[in-house]
Amino acid sequence: MNISDKALFLIDIVEKAGFEAYAVGGCVRDSLMKRACSDVDIAVSATPFETEEILKKHNVSFYETGLKHGTITAVLQGECFEITTFRTDGDYKDNRHPENVRFVKDIKEDLSRRDFTINAMAYNEKNGVVDLFGGKKDLENKIIRAVGDADTRFKEDALRIMRALRFASQLSFKIEEGTSAAIFRNKDLLRSVSAERIFSELSKLLLGDGVFKILSEYKEVLAVVIPELKPSFDCQQINPWHIYDVWTHTCRSVEACPKDLKLRLTMLLHDIGKPATKTTDEKGINHFKGHQAVSAEASSVILKRLKVSNDIYNYAMAIIPIHDITVGTDKKNIKKWLGKLNEEYFRGLIAVKRADKLAQNPQKTAAELKNLDIILSSLDEIISQNEAFTVKELAVNGRDLIELGLTGKAVGDALNALLERVIGDELENSREALLDYVKDNLI
Repeated sequence: MNISDKALFLIDIVEKAGFEAYAVGGCVRDSLMKRACSDVDIAVSATPFETEEILKKHNVSFYETGLKHGTITAVLQGECFEITTFRTDGDYKDNRHPENVRFVKDIKEDLSRRDFTINAMAYNEKNGVVDLFGGKKDLENKIIRAVGDADTRFKEDALRIMRALRFASQLSFKIEEGTSAAIFRNKDLLRSVSAERIFSELSKLLLGDGVFKILSEYKEVLAVVIPELKPSFDCQQINPWHIYDVWTHTCRSVEACPKDLKLRLTMLLHDIGKPATKTTDEKGINHFKGHQAVSAEASSVILKRLKVSNDIYNYAMAIIPIHDITVGTDKKNIKKWLGKLNEEYFRGLIAVKRADKLAQNPQKTAAELKNLDIILSSLDEIISQNEAFTVKELAVNGRDLIELGLTGKAVGDALNALLERVIGDELENSREALLDYVKDNLI
């Protein structure tokens, strides 16, 4: 088992004091899967007070993080470990937090309150893996299964619904039939969960290898937290460029994106305005004129409701309104778009366009995908050669032009005129050449 020596030391000192202690939950699951384990949570039969006395005896520093729920945090050589007393939970009146907890002495009672079988295992060196609910078998069979009664688990804590989807996406596991049915029965409980917690789980879901399957199969669950998605589910795209309905196209495009949260969230929302803009011409072909702007407007509302960071919000809102624009392979156009956006947003735009094309009709997109490769190659060359694409990269600045006698608006106009010519390879980006041009043409 890949449990850190520091965690094993803490388990050992608790056991030598006459109590039971185990590594529990995700670290056991990840260790059995031969995956890296970043956090080790420890469960003990000792009360928080007894645990504190043990840590003091061994000069291990700690702080109290959740005494009400039996948790303290030990700090060993700069690394933090949550140590929690075995417990059972009281009633969950808000579908999120227990009203109270009761400390117990049996690891079975503690494990039985956990969410999924793969997270309900414990380990110490004396007893090995304690697996009372079939977690190892579910890991082998790649299954997400609730511990005990699934309806009870989800009613206790509605966030577990999103956690099930997240684990299934991250691990490319299947959600067990009974657990899946309970997810759909209880999906509306997600309305009681905070936006921050929803977005945290959604973010991890979007970055999973199994994202397409989960987005496709559990769309009605996702529609509880993002109801604006629902019109996309049955919105057909009878159009030479498309072979999928809007939602399937969206799911495919998310899957086609690199595993970057800003990109995948942008893809999730990029076509959300299509159903509202759909028209059908006399030949029966669907069109979605203006869907970019409608998608951006809806995305703004959604992203604010999910309380995403400014960085994520600004990224998505820079790209969604223009995701269908034609950049062209001409280097001058590339520099102009670089100047309007910035390198990060422009690279994001190209990544979005690529994912968009990969989720369309492959018989129609080969040329455009090739053009995107050309654009990226030109972009790399522009950046590596420090070629100018904004006035900041010009070899002169406003002060230089003021010294030549320009004032006010004329300074900005002159800089823009210089940039236009430098971008078009009509003028060398050197101080001498730029100043000579200003003297000869703009004064």
